Amino acid sequence: MWVRWFAPDLHLGHHRILEFEPARPGPDVDAMNDALIDNWNDVVAPTDDVWVLGDVAMGTIAGTLPLVGRLHGRLVLVPGNHDRCFAGHPNWQAWTDRYLAAGFTEVRHGPLELALGDQTVTVSHFPYTGESRPGRPDRYAQHRPTDRGQVLLHGHVHSAWRVNGRQINVGVDAWDHRPVAETVVAEDRKSARHGHHG
Repeated sequence: MWVRWFAPDLHLGHHRILEFEPARPGPDVDAMNDALIDNWNDVVAPTDDVWVLGDVAMGTIAGTLPLVGRLHGRLVLVPGNHDRCFAGHPNWQAWTDRYLAAGFTEVRHGPLELALGDQTVTVSHFPYTGESRPGRPDRYAQHRPTDRGQVLLHGHVHSAWRVNGRQINVGVDAWDHRPVAETVVAEDRKSARHGHHG
């Protein structure tokens, strides 16, 4: 059975993410990369769709971007601020081909609308509001979606929350370091629609 998954904020190759998110599998960045890829491939079938809502690979991009080729599924990237093909970066158009060559089927710039069950939701790397560390002012304001009352699926905030009002953080740090299925998100969407925190 085909499944759609969401998996922002892998941060493959990012050494400092192990400081910021100490619950990540370690003890070093290579072990983290392997664990994230194994976790992904344990749940995602090659025929599934995975929406990667930004921040896939960091560190030496020539060494980390090719890791995408080890991930199961049909991969759709909605770039985040740490992706070289993010529209906020210089030469982002030139980088898009590198991301496609690495294994992404599509690169689509957010925010976007997506049908999720009987509802339309917004998907974006960024939440409407909020950052990964409390007290930090919201960055990338011009790239954030406008809150028009829709449920938003996003990344960017790592483990700061799972549900915050109408915002559902589908990032791997909030979901046991693996992609989260659309069916699971649909359950959280019911509480998010009513603006509950969790």
